[in-house]
Amino acid sequence: MNKPLKPIICLIEDDEIMGESLYDRFGLEGFRIEWHHTGLEGLSAIGNKHYDLIISDIHLPDLDGEDIFARLTAEKRHLPPFIFITGYGSIDRAVRLLKLGAADYISKPFDLDLLVEKAHLLCPEQLYSAPAEDYGTDTLGISPAMRGIERSIPRLAKLASTILITGESGAGKEHVAKLIHRHARHERNAPFVAINCGAVTESLLESELFGHEKGSFTGAAKARKGVFEQAHGGTLFLDEIGETTLNMQVKLLRAIQERVIVRVGGETPIPVDVRLICATNRDLKKMVEENTFREDLYYRIHVIRLRIPPLRERKEDIMWFAQLFLRMCAEVSHENHVLSPPAERALLNYDWPGNLRELKHSVERACILSTNPMLDPEAFFDDATVPSTSQPDEHESAATDSTLNEYLRECERKYILQSLVQNHWHYGNTANALGISRKNLWEKMKKLDIHADKHVEG
Repeated sequence: MNKPLKPIICLIEDDEIMGESLYDRFGLEGFRIEWHHTGLEGLSAIGNKHYDLIISDIHLPDLDGEDIFARLTAEKRHLPPFIFITGYGSIDRAVRLLKLGAADYISKPFDLDLLVEKAHLLCPEQLYSAPAEDYGTDTLGISPAMRGIERSIPRLAKLASTILITGESGAGKEHVAKLIHRHARHERNAPFVAINCGAVTESLLESELFGHEKGSFTGAAKARKGVFEQAHGGTLFLDEIGETTLNMQVKLLRAIQERVIVRVGGETPIPVDVRLICATNRDLKKMVEENTFREDLYYRIHVIRLRIPPLRERKEDIMWFAQLFLRMCAEVSHENHVLSPPAERALLNYDWPGNLRELKHSVERACILSTNPMLDPEAFFDDATVPSTSQPDEHESAATDSTLNEYLRECERKYILQSLVQNHWHYGNTANALGISRKNLWEKMKKLDIHADKHVEG
C-alpha cells in the first residue's frame, strides 16, 4: 500500500530568525519543508525537485524572489503555488507578481497562523503517493461532505469487502472507488477492473462479467476471462448496476454470494477473490419497490453505502476543482489561465447537472478555445445558458429577535464568508472583491470568528 505523503514546501529565506520560525512551525503542522538560505540555492532546488508550495522572501542577498519567479516562468515551467514574503515597501512588486501568476503574498509583520492556513489551502495533503486518474488528485474536495468521505476511506479499505456508491453521473463515484482500491492492503500491482453495466447489452454482459469458453457462441474463437477473474486479488467496480436486467441480477447475486463464477459455455466453478464496489445513479430502494431490482441483491450489495453529493450541493468544491483543472490544463499547454470574478460567480451559480465531469470538460474547453488568459463567463457558457453573475442574496429578511448591531454583525459575517468561499479562500482576491485591504480582511475574520479550519475542513 502506498504511504501517505505530506506536502513538501520549498522555503527561501535568508533571515535566520524568520527562517527558523517558519521551519519549526510548518514542521509542527506536518509539512515536509526544505529551507534554502539564498535565491540561487532555492532556484537550483526547484529545478531538480518537485515541491507542493514555494514560499520565498522577495529581498534576498543574491537573487531576489522576483528574479526567481521570472526565471522559472520564462522557462514555461509549471510551478506549484508561489507565496512571497514582502516588506511594506515592496507591496507594489508583490501585486505585480500576483498579476503574473503568483498565488499570494504576505506582508511583514504577518500572522503566522494565517500563513499556515494559506499553505493548507494551497497544497492540501495528498492521501496517496500516486495521483488519481480521474481528476488529477486524491483529495476529494474541501467541502465537509467530501472531507468526511475522504476520512472514511482508510477504514473502508481495511474492513469493507462490499460497498455501494450512489450519486449522479459525473459526481466522482469511480474516482472514490479507485481511492478505496489504492488504500487497500492488496498485493502489489493488484488489479482494479471496472465495467459499466449499462453500456453493454444483456447478451454480451454475461460474457463480460464471467468470461466464456472457446466455441461457446458464434465468434468465441478462444477462451476469455471475464472481469470477475481479471479482478481476482483486487477490486471489481460494477458501475450502473441498476441498469442490469432481473435475469442478470440472479447470476450476479450467485457470484457475489458464493465468490465463484462459471464461464459462459463452461462447467468448471472458478473461485474469485475480489473487493466488490458497485455504483448507481438510480434509486435502488425505489426499484426494489417497483420490482425492477431484486431485493436480495440490493441487501447483498448495500452493506456499506457512500452517497456522493452532486456538485450543486457542495459549492465550496466548485472553485477548488476549477482551479485544479486549470492547473492540469497548464501542465499540458504551458499556458496559464485565470478566472475573472464574473466567471467565478457564474461557475458558482450554475447547477452543473453533469457534475465534476461537466466542470472538467468546461474548463478544458475554455482553456483550449480562449486566446485570452483571463477567462470570462462566455468562455464556459453560451449566451443562452450563462448563469447569473450576481451575488446571491442570503439576507432576504431581518431577524426580529436580535439587535441592530447583532443583525449587522451576522450580515457582515455571512457576506465575508460567502466571498471567501467564492474566491477559494484566497485572501488577496477576497479582499479585492470586498473592496478592503488584506489587513482589514484578516482583522474582520478574527473579530467575526471566521477560520478556514472550521469552514474548509468541516
